[in-house]
Amino acid sequence: MTTSTNSASGVRRSAYDRELEAALAAALAAGEILRRYFRDHGYAVESKGRDNPVTTADFEADHALKALLHGGFPDYGWLSEETVDDGARLQCDRVWIVDPLDGTKEFIKGIPEFVVAIALVEGGNPVLGVSYNPIKHEMFAGVRGAGCAFNGAPVTVSATATLDHASILASRSETSRGEWKAYEGSMTVRAIGSVAYKLALVAAGQADATFTLTPKNEWDIASGAALIAAAGGRVTDQRGQEFRFNRRAVKVPGLLATNGHLHAAIEAMLRR
Repeated sequence: MTTSTNSASGVRRSAYDRELEAALAAALAAGEILRRYFRDHGYAVESKGRDNPVTTADFEADHALKALLHGGFPDYGWLSEETVDDGARLQCDRVWIVDPLDGTKEFIKGIPEFVVAIALVEGGNPVLGVSYNPIKHEMFAGVRGAGCAFNGAPVTVSATATLDHASILASRSETSRGEWKAYEGSMTVRAIGSVAYKLALVAAGQADATFTLTPKNEWDIASGAALIAAAGGRVTDQRGQEFRFNRRAVKVPGLLATNGHLHAAIEAMLRR
């Protein structure tokens, strides 16, 4: 591995340059689809279950991602929120894990807090992450061991070391249900849509941590886990266990993502 920087991403060159280039291009293509629908409101909304909407934009963006990523790397597995999972990915060492529109509820409400989320995992480890907010034109990219970048400029997680000075990103849905009331006195809490977007902001040092006790799916968190690892932070479940991806059961029991300095303190707080 060389120490030169990939000018398109701001990430140092690595063994994953080809995959990173493809992920950036795919994120931009899917982002353009989301931006068009967000502007024109020409989409239909369906329901996949309680409080789980899906739109025409989700499906069209998913189609674009699959064509560029799975089509470009046919030997890699594929796991997406909007693609039926046939289990073939379980036989693959490298797997693309994507959410074509993380933050669908915000998208529908006209709140620009959603991202295209793309991860590459190898041997269960998230090694590459790209998250793109097409409305704010925010591109987050990271490769484990090669660094993280925001809009082409290298970034790292924050240096905040105490909870009383910490800025914590909370789920908009969870705060509206009053689930964060117990934490508001000990830290600054800010509600943001999309778990993948929150993780990207932590990786870029624009917030110090985020956590949720609500179960999530692998496609919600894989990109952010790769970004935070590349930026020097830490992501675990609420019990402090590291995530392994590309499992048969894709649901994970919540998560804790921090700059690393705050991990033990928040973990202890969540146990109380």
